[in-house]
Amino acid sequence: MKLVRYGSRGAELPGIIDGDGSIRALSPLVKDITTELFTPEWQVALAAIDVEKLPLVAGAPRLGVPVADIRQIIAIGLNYSDHAEEASMPVPEYPLVFAKSVASLSGCTDPITVPAGAEKLDWEVELGFLVGSEAKNVAVEDALQYVAGYCTVIDVSERCWQFERGGQLGKGKSHDSFTPVGPWLLTRDEVPDPQCLDLWLNVGDEPRQRGTTSEMLFSIAELVSHLSTYQTLLPGDLVITGTPAGVALGMQPPPYLKPGDELICGISGLGEQNHRVELVD
Repeated sequence: MKLVRYGSRGAELPGIIDGDGSIRALSPLVKDITTELFTPEWQVALAAIDVEKLPLVAGAPRLGVPVADIRQIIAIGLNYSDHAEEASMPVPEYPLVFAKSVASLSGCTDPITVPAGAEKLDWEVELGFLVGSEAKNVAVEDALQYVAGYCTVIDVSERCWQFERGGQLGKGKSHDSFTPVGPWLLTRDEVPDPQCLDLWLNVGDEPRQRGTTSEMLFSIAELVSHLSTYQTLLPGDLVITGTPAGVALGMQPPPYLKPGDELICGISGLGEQNHRVELVD
């Protein structure tokens, strides 16, 4: 299932994408897309829905973050060796883990805003996965059953704040609009192998990133297992899993984003995002 939330920010309604790519309203059945839908009981109920009988949503409404109650964003750094190389950083022996603020969440076509004082705004397309059930000390071979679904994510990064103001990853990655998610959450049953998905990102007409999740240093299953050894993962935890090479930081001179730039990206089966870079009002 491709689960979406559509409508103006703060007033999104639940929906599902049908076989023709149109939005069908889920509001006759649920109030919103929340982690409650990933319990076994709700999964059975959703599987029984005849999507074609749900009301068709007219037009092309804005799509918001596809799950309403994301509780935290766990990010993985340097999870592709080519990205570590372009950043002139050593390949990590263990996953590099940091946090992003949930205030940075935004929809798949919302503007990416340039905050006051930002100098080096960069892009990173990433595969995201949502935790659907509590996970603690999970074995790698069992790990994927704790995943509710997968989504396209951009980890927007202000490199000056990240590297030149104390060297803290989250500081450069947590501003409003810095974590666009969507357009939809594709449920786990429709992703038989999360390690064979293509990722891409363009800035305007310029191809920047091209990669595949098969190149990850730590797989989705390995990440779930690793993370669950030192914290209990809970429903609503969004994990973003690193980016392949092709970011501005790795180019000379770095073509950092500026107002008016357009970011277009996507992941196989998980849909595309399109953003305009704008100054904060």
